[in-house]
Amino acid sequence: MSEAAPLPAPRIMLVDDEPNILTSLRRLLRAEGYAIRTAEGGEQALNMLAEEPADVIVSDMRMPQMSGAEFLKMARERWPNTMRILLTGFADMASTVSAVNEGGIHAYLSKPWDESHLLQTLRGMVERKHLAGERDALLELTARQNQELTFLNEGLEDAVRARTAELKQTATFLELSNRKLKESFFTSLRVFSNLVELRQKNLGGHGKRVADLARKIAVHLDLREQEINDITVAGLLHDIGKISWPDEMISKPLSVFTPEERWLAMKHPVVAETALMELDSLRGGAHIIRHHHEHFSGKGYPDGLSGLEIPIGSRILAVANDYDGLQLGTITQRRRSAAEALSMIKDGSGTRYDPSIVTAFLEVMGQSEVQASAGPEHNMAVSELKPGLRLARTLFSHDGVMLLNKGYVLDDLLIRQLKKYEESAGKLTEIWVATP
Repeated sequence: MSEAAPLPAPRIMLVDDEPNILTSLRRLLRAEGYAIRTAEGGEQALNMLAEEPADVIVSDMRMPQMSGAEFLKMARERWPNTMRILLTGFADMASTVSAVNEGGIHAYLSKPWDESHLLQTLRGMVERKHLAGERDALLELTARQNQELTFLNEGLEDAVRARTAELKQTATFLELSNRKLKESFFTSLRVFSNLVELRQKNLGGHGKRVADLARKIAVHLDLREQEINDITVAGLLHDIGKISWPDEMISKPLSVFTPEERWLAMKHPVVAETALMELDSLRGGAHIIRHHHEHFSGKGYPDGLSGLEIPIGSRILAVANDYDGLQLGTITQRRRSAAEALSMIKDGSGTRYDPSIVTAFLEVMGQSEVQASAGPEHNMAVSELKPGLRLARTLFSHDGVMLLNKGYVLDDLLIRQLKKYEESAGKLTEIWVATP
């Protein structure tokens, strides 16, 4: 098996009218493995870039004939994908603000610079350039694969027509997302999710259905808007960690996995979290995805969390994901009807699933079996709770996170969980229980 060709060295362009500054920068960056070129002014740098573009440009602000801001603005117009860093003195801050707005500066560093900060910033710019290249390659691959899929299976015209419509819808969503999001790397993650679904014929639309159901449950529980958005994103992207699975695993239900396949499957929530944590706006959803295979009893994975230790978004996603997965046949050896899937969710209440979330799920599905009756209620401390008491009001943490829905009947396990939660996270809000 031949080894993969090594990646080319990142190309760095250093621009400063002072030769000693260029020498100092070259000496600092020598050990980083970069391909470094230097220019003593903006005009010279533009001519050199025309011959060979750079991945990252590091330019001084104050230079004769052409300032760093003017140079970087022109570089942006001609090579928009190049990362741009500006070196500036304290007295140049007003000009620096203008450069950030007009020249699209990705970062600026004050002179004299801190060497470790400069190296860290430059590494970050190189990594961003590398990720952008991977994104473009992936989008090109997806477009090519979509075109090829259109012409496959000519004898199955109806199936091809339906698949083509689905691919066009996906492409439209990708285009809209790419315009709205500042960080286009999210588009690559969306493509990963779609590719996973395209590998299994009966999986199409699974992410969207899970996201819609999870969102309905979250809205029903009156969660905060940011929590609802994080849960929706997690529903859409929860299977992105399966992109590395071999084809034979993708086509098999979870119940018949070999020990080796099960071990690999247990890693996919962590893989997904790692991929999504790169963007601040996706970190809430990434945290939810990591724990959506935890069990309320503590026998899930990857961290063996139990009860209220599991984020509420993960507890919601677990119910929504399994309800749809049972009907698709990705969990058991045969597909379950909607009624069978609903019954299996109810049977898992208190072991696999949070009973409070199951109750909310049943209410959303119009299958609620137990309704909390209005009546006398009184306030209690955690230390006073006893098994059999019913919550008269929804229980929130001190910072407003919903923990248990009203109508939930407390048992020994939940009372221990509430005591443990209060010890670690601080005092809970008032706990109102129905008066016996």
